[in-house]
Amino acid sequence: MNKVIVSVTNDLSTDQRVDKVCTTLTGMGLSVMLVGRKLAGSMLLDRPYGTRRMNLLFHKGPLFYAEYNFRLLFLLLFRKCNLLVSNDLDTLPANFLAHRLKNIPLVYDSHEYFTETPELINRPIVQGIWRWIEGRIFPSLGDIITVNDSIAELFAKKYGKRPAVVRNIPGTAGTGIQKTLEELGLPQGKSIVIMQGAGINIQRGSEEAIEAIQYVPEAILLIIGSGDVINELKKQAEQPSLKGKVIFLPKMPYTEMMQYTRLASIGLTLDKDTNINYRFSLPNKLFDYIHAGIPVLASRLPEITRIVEGYNIGLIAKSHNPKEIAAKINRMLNDKESRKVWKENLVKASESLNWENEEKVLKVIYQKYV
Repeated sequence: MNKVIVSVTNDLSTDQRVDKVCTTLTGMGLSVMLVGRKLAGSMLLDRPYGTRRMNLLFHKGPLFYAEYNFRLLFLLLFRKCNLLVSNDLDTLPANFLAHRLKNIPLVYDSHEYFTETPELINRPIVQGIWRWIEGRIFPSLGDIITVNDSIAELFAKKYGKRPAVVRNIPGTAGTGIQKTLEELGLPQGKSIVIMQGAGINIQRGSEEAIEAIQYVPEAILLIIGSGDVINELKKQAEQPSLKGKVIFLPKMPYTEMMQYTRLASIGLTLDKDTNINYRFSLPNKLFDYIHAGIPVLASRLPEITRIVEGYNIGLIAKSHNPKEIAAKINRMLNDKESRKVWKENLVKASESLNWENEEKVLKVIYQKYV
């Protein structure tokens, strides 16, 4: 059985895309080991493939990336395998060196346009280093995958290579027993507007969503996940006008999170067009909302708009003005005829937008390594 080592810089807990890829590879008959890092709050894992979390001394900044890639390279060099899978640019240096030194194949899966993330665009020196790394390695890569057509086109224009596109979409597995509002500790008699994700970070519209919910008398805002602005959001929600209007829940296993999502009335995805990476984003939560059967309120970004308007499953906010967002939420909650149409279209969208269709592209790429 051919052995595959898949690497990420996260703690493996909530990365649904990588979990689906590893499960697909396992189903193809490959022996998979997923490698990440261990954090203080890392959840226990129960996966149908091998996992390994590295304990690192550093958790952010240049020293983290240097230590991670050094430790990963050491592991890759001394662990027998037939294929390497690198997820995102921050795992690529170690994978590429191991690929060259051991002469084994490498597949690169870019989940975002890494060099234009908000964490880098205001740090020109650091951004320049990552651009240099990408520029030295990308042209030499063979099989490359990314998450949507817009990012694939950016890579094609820059390097003359267009990656295959595999979107991060849930599978069509059954939902199991659905818990009630009471069982989940959520208030009854109020509509739930949800914003979820492992990256509740700056410039993703969460601040405006909190400000907006005070103008929606019949609803509460439920924020599930982690990110670099969570503490600031909690302070913002302490305003008197927002008392009892915002509930925060930490990151949790995917199946547990979806229990909450399916009880919501509206799903929010409000990333801002402040950088190339966000402009062409196609966030996981959009497809989670679709599979949960809840209408979507989204910002006007091309990939997201193509889905929301193409399938007619919600509305697009014209701006990030909190009162504009609130007006859209109120309309979506009270327009019964539109909600009926959206609900019908969400069923159709979920039948088309599913992992079983997306993984067909993966299987073509990985079949040569089986």
